[in-house]
Amino acid sequence: MSIFSRLTDIVNANLNSLLDKAEDPPKMVRLIIQEMEEGLVRERSNLARYLADKKELRRQQERNQSQLQDWQSKAELALQKGRDDLARAALIEKGKQQQLVDALSQEFSAVEEGIAKLTAEIELLEAKLEDARGRQKAMLLRSAAAQSRLNVQQHGQRATPHSIMEKFDRMERKIEEMESKADVYHPNPNLQQQFAELAADDVISRELAAMKAKLQQNSNQEG
Repeated sequence: MSIFSRLTDIVNANLNSLLDKAEDPPKMVRLIIQEMEEGLVRERSNLARYLADKKELRRQQERNQSQLQDWQSKAELALQKGRDDLARAALIEKGKQQQLVDALSQEFSAVEEGIAKLTAEIELLEAKLEDARGRQKAMLLRSAAAQSRLNVQQHGQRATPHSIMEKFDRMERKIEEMESKADVYHPNPNLQQQFAELAADDVISRELAAMKAKLQQNSNQEG
């Protein structure tokens, strides 16, 4: 849907008002820029046509002015030769040519006025377009900054010091659980060592007892 119906609407448009009323300002400014760019293409094309018309009118003026002077010269020549009838006819043609020259002059002035008006409107539209592009760039920067702040806030909520410590606690508990399971399947080496020492001590005790019994037996035999 077109926002502007003609170039004047674009030139006279209040961008602040349009954007304030828009439900989606970024989309609105994008559409405005698009219509401004299309308007510039059309009006630059119109200006090119006006400039071409001006050149053609200038050439026609020069040709008609030359013909005007030619009829003037013919009228003078006819008078010099005593041909008043020819002089009169030449002056009639000169009058017709003068009317063409005057009409071309008015048309030329109208074209020049149109060129001046179009040029001014195009300059205003270019300024409006530059303003709109600046606003669009500012909106994009603000949007990116807002998104960055939102990402930081969301990241901060996910990774507060408290939540980080909780993660470490969970990891430590998980490790302890894994260690406990490992101990079930693989007894503590220190415990095995203690049992080995007990077994060795029992062997030594029995050996000591045997030695004491032997000594006692020898002592009894000697007595």
